[in-house]
Amino acid sequence: MELIQNNADLSAYLAADEVIDHHHPLVREAAARLAEGVGDSYDYARSAYEFVRDTIPHSQDSGDLRVTWRASDVLERRTGICYAKAHALAALLRAEDIPTALCYQLLADDGGGHVVHGLVAVRLHGAWHRQDPRGNRPGVDARFSLDGERLAWVPDPRSSEMDYPVLYAEPHPVVLGALRAAPDRPHLWKTLPTAL
Repeated sequence: MELIQNNADLSAYLAADEVIDHHHPLVREAAARLAEGVGDSYDYARSAYEFVRDTIPHSQDSGDLRVTWRASDVLERRTGICYAKAHALAALLRAEDIPTALCYQLLADDGGGHVVHGLVAVRLHGAWHRQDPRGNRPGVDARFSLDGERLAWVPDPRSSEMDYPVLYAEPHPVVLGALRAAPDRPHLWKTLPTAL
């Protein structure tokens, strides 16, 4: 699949905003801690990915009812769903000048419908590489990789699942709207985006 930037200016994938707030002291502190002793951008990106994947539980897996959407809040509260964890990873990577995009998949849900799943794409060695910081659990074994994707899920076209090819510099408005409007995760689960 060919990944398509929604903004031709690569600097848009380094920008800070209200969601990917890599200027926030919590993000800066975490980025500095992760950068200690790493050899290069690849090592830092892998370290940041593993930090978000492994130390910030997916709120559904942990049973946490709180909804986070701003990167600094995800780091402070140590919880988030796939979108929020992607925002946190994007902020940590952008804090160290690694261009990072938000991207999405459409996956079947348990109720027979579909739900949008969030991940990131990191630009290293002149190309975009998708990474899924959702968090592993039985049946999910995502890994940081520049040599072939190691995502949590591979869409099944027979189930009308798909990868969206667009790389967004900012969270998709449908995703951000659902996160911001949700007072808690049970409400969010009823209003998760079913398409972009």
